[in-house]
Amino acid sequence: MIKRALLFSFRLMENYTYNSFILQLEGLNVSKESTYPVFLFFFFSYLFILVANVGIVILIFIDKNLHQPMYLLFCNLLLNDIIGNSIMVPRLLIDMLRPPSERLMSYYECVLQAFTSHMFGTASLTVLMIMAFDRYVAICNPLRYAAIMTNKMVIKLTVAAWGVAFVMVGILLGLTIRLNRCRTLIMNPYCDNASLFKLSCDNVFINNVYGLTFTVVLFSASIGSTVLTYTKITVVCLTSNNKSLNSKALKTCSTHLVLYLIMMFSGMSLIVLHRFPQFSDYRKLSSVLFHIIPSSLNPIIYGVQSKEMRKFLLKLFEHKKIFPS
Repeated sequence: MIKRALLFSFRLMENYTYNSFILQLEGLNVSKESTYPVFLFFFFSYLFILVANVGIVILIFIDKNLHQPMYLLFCNLLLNDIIGNSIMVPRLLIDMLRPPSERLMSYYECVLQAFTSHMFGTASLTVLMIMAFDRYVAICNPLRYAAIMTNKMVIKLTVAAWGVAFVMVGILLGLTIRLNRCRTLIMNPYCDNASLFKLSCDNVFINNVYGLTFTVVLFSASIGSTVLTYTKITVVCLTSNNKSLNSKALKTCSTHLVLYLIMMFSGMSLIVLHRFPQFSDYRKLSSVLFHIIPSSLNPIIYGVQSKEMRKFLLKLFEHKKIFPS
């Protein structure tokens, strides 16, 4: 009789957690003394990302001198930073002020957050790839640049960058959504694909294979295209006696390369830390910084380096001095 009662109660508990639509986030493991300093750091970082990225996007669309392929393609990176952080950071800030038992999230919200998070990382690399192509054409084929990098080509490259990311991430999350769930705890500060399929008691072999293939293909394509592009640019610069061309190449390519290396280092650090469960706290912090650091540095590095943007800002400040409010 006791056995039957225990079995019945166990089945009730199993049914309650089986495919539950309410999930709990573990969140960041931060001491009470560090909670508010960390909270303020993330809050002001997010505020800076919003103001800086939105400001530069508006600046590019207002100033006709900035209606160039290089800046229009850069807008994709800025928009990606805004969306990726807006889905993750506000929720993280709210959860930091809540006790662990109240960090609850619906399954659908979790899937959306995971999709956005992976779109952020994937689109960052695909957008940097099309930006590298733009720099290659500008330096290696300067006379044909206007003919190649038309508005139509910019649209095609933009659609390709977002389309490839959408399909790859869509398949990644699609394979996870099909799984049944028998757990409810997300072992991460926010939802991602790995955290979601770890909720399942089904066979996740296909998920692991596709996840590994996804990572290898994305990083191989990104690194391969960047190395090939910069090799060709270096060859052109070394064989050319044109000092103006070499100066332009150094200036524009160094900016792009710095952005690329920051994103790659952040992504690689996260992947490596996933392989060491004993460093789970560092992995969680790294996963948050993966969103914040590149997104904070992108507008600074590109904005400060751009001669056209500096000119526009100087004109704007001079105008305010002449016509004070």
